[in-house]
Amino acid sequence: MKLSFPLFLPCSRPKQRWGQPDAAERPRAVFEGTDMAKPAVIVVGADKGGVGKTTVSRTLLDYFNANTVPTRAFDTESPRGTLKRFHPDVTEIVDMTATADQMKIFDTLNTATPSVTVIDVRAGLMSPALASLRDIGFLDAAKAGQITFAVFHILGPSIASLDEIAETASFMTGAKYFLVKNFINNTSFFEWDQATYNSYFHRIKDATELTIPKLNEMAFEQVEVASVPFLKFVANKGIHDEAANYSFVLRGYVRHWLANVWSEYDRIKLTDIVSFGAGKSAIRSGEK
Repeated sequence: MKLSFPLFLPCSRPKQRWGQPDAAERPRAVFEGTDMAKPAVIVVGADKGGVGKTTVSRTLLDYFNANTVPTRAFDTESPRGTLKRFHPDVTEIVDMTATADQMKIFDTLNTATPSVTVIDVRAGLMSPALASLRDIGFLDAAKAGQITFAVFHILGPSIASLDEIAETASFMTGAKYFLVKNFINNTSFFEWDQATYNSYFHRIKDATELTIPKLNEMAFEQVEVASVPFLKFVANKGIHDEAANYSFVLRGYVRHWLANVWSEYDRIKLTDIVSFGAGKSAIRSGEK
């Protein structure tokens, strides 16, 4: 399986904002009455840190790039930012707890050129972020079908991650909910009793499991040092598309791993979910 490497073009975002209708009318005023594609918002997060959520966000941005889906991203690791280091052209650092930055994200859903928005939520902020989305009427709009809303919940190996599922469940009406087992950090889910896990998993209707396989440690470290998207590392390019000199072996490991990750996204028909489902995935454009 071979990958192709389309360039990731920066996307401009108009600055205008919505008017301010009454709270009860806001979802209708904001998300209806437009000829534009229905906006899609993907939240990637976990209340537990160190589970590789930003790595998953990076694979999503590469996947949409390869499928020519215009995408913007928000990095809530304010003020430092991790996602922005790898995808600076499409990522903006925000403080998810600040009303002004919430407006920057959600007041522009119908005016932004990309109709897909990826939000990389800082560790410990998942539940408060979902509560904020409920309070501003976003979840009601998603339930009414005015927005496509998906949550990639990155799970750790402990029972605490299962408790997160129970806490998150109340917010998932109207959302596509994905439980992601991320093995990128050599995680082993040894603490999970399968019966206990199933009891949590079945609380949420239509939840879908995803598995992110482990990447060779040296390859992962080299991508970190290069500070480039996985796609550019595989293509042997620097952040500005200049020629690089990365290891052929390590690039091969990343290529193989990324293909396996994207096969999971293909399996759930991710491009269809965000309304860009026409045509085959670019990951297969070079297959023989």
